Amino acid sequence: MPVLALLSAALVLGIEQLVQWKYGPTGIVGLLLLTIGIKARSPAVSSLGAVVLALLVTAPAL
Repeated sequence: MPVLALLSAALVLGIEQLVQWKYGPTGIVGLLLLTIGIKARSPAVSSLGAVVLALLVTAPAL
């Protein structure tokens, strides 16, 4: 089990670094809101995080 936890933590850190590199601090805020909302089972917070990330991804297309 510790190997699985270590791989999971490495994956999360990798995704976090990718979001920060590509989308900056706003991307990290969106990712945090999405994660916190899912863990807290709060649809409003997770939806807000998803909207922030969606706006960052689609901003160049607008």
